[in-house]
Amino acid sequence: MQTLDAAFSALADPTRRAILARLTQGEATVLDLAKPFDMTQPAISRHLKVLETAGLITRRIEGTKRPCSLAPSAISEIDRWLDMLRQALERNYDRLDTVLAEMKENEEGTKT
Repeated sequence: MQTLDAAFSALADPTRRAILARLTQGEATVLDLAKPFDMTQPAISRHLKVLETAGLITRRIEGTKRPCSLAPSAISEIDRWLDMLRQALERNYDRLDTVLAEMKENEEGTKT
């Protein structure tokens, strides 16, 4: 659950979400990721550190560069948690459908 908390905390920031969106297009260096933002390279590096700590990205060393990419299983834990919520909502809606159908049957039975 700590990983999930860290991931949601990391995703709370719009800059970090934008960085993740950029990384869906492929690997990028810190300088590449910093270009669209009005912030310094160290500020982007701090955002990347948060994303890396949350397990959402990976960084590798390539000479003097540290290319970043989405972590292969970055979204899987979030997706499992959201799927659990989706299933719970579906069960709630199914129960509601059953109650409404019973109410309709009762209403039709009292009219005759």
